[in-house]
Parts: sequence; C-alpha cells; structure tokens
Amino acid sequence: MPRVGLGPREAPKSRVYQASQRATYDAARAVAEQMSFRVTRGGPAQGHFVALSGISRGDGSGGARQISMKVDLGPGPDSGTELVLSLTEIIEADQSSPQGMATQTPLNDTPLYEDFFRSVEKALRAPVKE
Repeated sequence: MPRVGLGPREAPKSRVYQASQRATYDAARAVAEQMSFRVTRGGPAQGHFVALSGISRGDGSGGARQISMKVDLGPGPDSGTELVLSLTEIIEADQSSPQGMATQTPLNDTPLYEDFFRSVEKALRAPVKE
C-alpha cells in the first residue's frame, strides 16, 4: 500500500481487522454511507475510496463546511487488512468567492475516527443477510 508523505500533525490513523480486504472495504463503505458520506471515487479493486460529507453552514456569513474522508486498505503487518483513515475539514469562508478558495485542514482530534473504526468492526461481526 502506498504511503503518503505527511507530517505527524497530518498523520492518518489506522486499524487492522482480521477480515479480507474486500469484506473490510464493503464494511467501511457501508459505514461511510451510514455516516452520510457520499463516495466520490475509488473502489474495491483499487483498495481505497474518497467520500464527502454533506455541505453544512460554516461559522461566518455565507460560509460552508464539509468533511473529506479518505480510506486506504492493504495487507496488515502480520495478517488481516489494514485500514488507513484520513479526515480533512474543508472550509469556505464565503460561498460567493471563486471556486478553489477553500481551506483544507486535517482533522486529528475528533471522535469521528474511533466512531468509524468501531462501526467497521461492528459491521464485520454482523451476520450476513441472505
């Protein structure tokens, strides 16, 4: 799995699951969708996906806020599948500003990481519906 050259402040968080890469991908995608994220690219064959939350009102007048989720999957260090999660907050101070004027900040101190990992684990333990 390719590693992205990020500093410690921007380091993604990871968890290893004792499940196949495909099962882990399916669980992670289902959890992202349950959390109201929309997958915009990627797939099981690529071993990753990128998803966006809905756009919410920002702090300022006319501003907007959105969260980007990047999930990468690959072989775990010893066995299983390693899931690497990166969350980035996208803030546009004024929606009337030209496109591309938003700022992006890695989210590190948020319970979203643990919520996501816990929900993926729960999804992997859930009985398969036939």
